[in-house]
Amino acid sequence: MSRSAAEQLEILRRGCEQITPEADLAKRLEESVATGRPLRVKYGIDPTGIDVHLGHTVPLRKLRQFQELGHQAVLIIGNYTALVGDPSGRDQTRARLTPEQVEANAQDYLRQVAKVIDLPRAEVRYNGEWFSTFSFLDTMALTSKITVQRMLERDDFTKRFRAEPSIPISLHECLYPLMQGHDSVVIRADIELGGSEQLFNLMMGRRLQELDEQRPQICMTLPILRGLDGERRMGKSLGNYVGVGMPAQEQFDRIMSIPDQLLAEWYELLTDIRSFPDNPFEAKKQLGVAIVAGYHGADAGQQARQAWENRFSKGQDPDEIPEVVLTESALTLPQLVKALNLAPSGNEARRLVESGAVNFGPDRTKITDPKATIELTDGLIVRVGSRKIARVRRG
Repeated sequence: MSRSAAEQLEILRRGCEQITPEADLAKRLEESVATGRPLRVKYGIDPTGIDVHLGHTVPLRKLRQFQELGHQAVLIIGNYTALVGDPSGRDQTRARLTPEQVEANAQDYLRQVAKVIDLPRAEVRYNGEWFSTFSFLDTMALTSKITVQRMLERDDFTKRFRAEPSIPISLHECLYPLMQGHDSVVIRADIELGGSEQLFNLMMGRRLQELDEQRPQICMTLPILRGLDGERRMGKSLGNYVGVGMPAQEQFDRIMSIPDQLLAEWYELLTDIRSFPDNPFEAKKQLGVAIVAGYHGADAGQQARQAWENRFSKGQDPDEIPEVVLTESALTLPQLVKALNLAPSGNEARRLVESGAVNFGPDRTKITDPKATIELTDGLIVRVGSRKIARVRRG
């Protein structure tokens, strides 16, 4: 290990919400430096069919930090826990997946996660490797290691238990924390990473390791990243996300839309940059370049910034514009906006036109009359707001 334990601890603390117990982490890092034995750092994911976004990368970036410091990343693909469904942060039972869905999702997830961590250097394990061999007696032995009272201390179970019978707690859900904890026993984890809502599950790993006479793992929780709206956790269903697989320009454009109050949080959780400009506008540009460069290369980050500045500072259209073939000779402006996929519905297209959010042509003509008819010439460019654009191609 080229860095001292103190230097490693300073790096690893950054962006963490909680380290339990931190004194043990410091001690284990010192032992690692003295013996040359890498720590085994566990992070688990259930392949439930996600598109990895920046919110998912917060713990993954911490896992990569451990790799860069010389430790062993152990990525658990929960192909069996996914069949149960993690109740963390849920107010209802998760839908169960088939084994075929889980396997397809696992391959897709590994492809995406390789953009964040050094996957060839990681130890990738499927927890079906051990749970598929469990007998009923093995399951009973595992469930005997926790009481019902202790399980109901879990916040999301408590809320559902106190709510009403219409929000059930299925018995199989109680297996989930035990299964996640048993993963730590099998792979002999030194550290486990997870989101802030995962603390109960991570602490279960400590308990089961102690019962197995192992040294209990250190639990490191990371904050939940707020999305583009500046309020709710980032999520695809909320539309407030930036996907790691998005094209470079789309990533940059979305980052430029974040509220100013997110800057400190995003710099800390998504970059290694320790300070940023006081001017929020410039700070967002530098943030966008850093994040895009991380997924598409340094040149892509700078090119995305230049293209954004050409569009918004100099009023230029992007070099690449989505094209839609239309056979009509003329449409009302709302019909045109909808036909170009610039609005999800006719009503939304009408609202955008009436609010003045739509312009078209080289002169950026703006019409707010939803009944106005637009002649469809080949190559006509239509813009909605500052981020959506499309070109008409006559069929």
